Amino acid sequence: MEKRYGKKRRPYPPSSRPPYAKHRKSYAIIPSPQPHRPAATRRPPTTTLARRALSPNAIAALLDGEQRRAFDALRQISAQTATPTYLVGGPVRDALLGAPLIDLDFAIEGNAPTLAQQLAEQLTPNARLTIHPRFATATITLPPPTAHPATHIDLVTSRRESYPQPGQLPQVTPGTIADDLARRDFTINALALPLTPQPSPLLDPHGGLDDLAAGIIRHLHPRSFADDPTRMLRAVRYEQRFRFRIHPETQAAMSHALAQGYMDTVSGDRWRRELERILDEPNPAAPLQRAAELGLLAGLHPALAHAPGLRQLPPDGDRPPTQDNCLAALFAPLSPAHAEQVIRRLRLSGRRAALSRDTIALRESEPQIRACANQPSALTRLLAGRQPGAIAAWAALTPDPEVATALRRYANQLQYIKPHLDGTALLAIGIPQGPTIGEILSRLQDARLDGATQTAHDELALAQRIARSRDDDPTTS
Repeated sequence: MEKRYGKKRRPYPPSSRPPYAKHRKSYAIIPSPQPHRPAATRRPPTTTLARRALSPNAIAALLDGEQRRAFDALRQISAQTATPTYLVGGPVRDALLGAPLIDLDFAIEGNAPTLAQQLAEQLTPNARLTIHPRFATATITLPPPTAHPATHIDLVTSRRESYPQPGQLPQVTPGTIADDLARRDFTINALALPLTPQPSPLLDPHGGLDDLAAGIIRHLHPRSFADDPTRMLRAVRYEQRFRFRIHPETQAAMSHALAQGYMDTVSGDRWRRELERILDEPNPAAPLQRAAELGLLAGLHPALAHAPGLRQLPPDGDRPPTQDNCLAALFAPLSPAHAEQVIRRLRLSGRRAALSRDTIALRESEPQIRACANQPSALTRLLAGRQPGAIAAWAALTPDPEVATALRRYANQLQYIKPHLDGTALLAIGIPQGPTIGEILSRLQDARLDGATQTAHDELALAQRIARSRDDDPTTS
């Protein structure tokens, strides 16, 4: 199940991207030309999806460890209790694409929390069960490294959804598996594999297999983006992760939702979670750039329109930009006032809020950085306390090579240089407790940074000279 209420979705590990052109023994993608996209971004195209039986046994063969144990246990419980159970959404899609199964999502025509409790009792004692009564769902979290790379097993009661107002969380009522698939975001996620003892066909009521084969992201119904506008960022994320393309009708529906202002109906917390999922992608720059192109970033806040900072991200061969670099690139062109508005809109806090603010501060401090680039102590005083991720990011983003060199020198070398002596050593030579200790340590650090001292003996002599000069200065007594 790709839809999440308050749970972070784990991305594919960078080393485990879906090998689209690699045929698996049970299902495969068959190549054919696709001239409408640039060669650099085109996915290995397809005309047909090989639909040999995707069975529970085939899924089990893809799993190991506690993940495999949970899958087998759930099959047994559902058979013993005669509860119709289906593997749904992302895991089915990813198995067909030959991608690793990160999380396991199940739809239950019955009571999912009850089934989840029975399942949790058969797993490792460290497994954590969380029940969400409002949606009749449950999540079992498996501790690493037992379940690496998967950590979550989601069980939902098959349901219908209705949305009282655009952007609100849905009201849910129990339903059939057909109802559950109809409520999903995109056709490629509206797939279900019955966990039956005997082989059963894959449920594909909305043409998801055809869209997987064609590399298309297609929404399920006209009000999809009014009901849940966060699906628009999800569409971009899937498009770029799989190198698919958003169907023209889906893109038109997204444009309509933007024009209607539906993005404004969604809380900042929900948009932040979608942004975090994008940042968790192996190459977050691609979906961010696509979101800017489609106007979605401007829908979050007008100051993010076009996101020119993303164009500053340097090409880096097979190494895509980091999360920090991408977030810094979003904020780098903004004024401090606009940055604060975006931070409030997305309810950023902690490290990411600090990184966003410090990126702008570094951009505005470039004249001072250049002025003290050859004065290590002055450069260290200027940059001390700045968020390390912001320093590394602005070193990658700034167009000024002198500034970039100075930032990297601080990040890789200067910030780690400390005096040989510490406060205890200063007390031992008779310097009194108090602010004098901190002042002398600061001057000792400056001296070592600037090469004026090399050894602890040098620092001891300097500390004594500083102490004597303070004793001789009546203004310091």
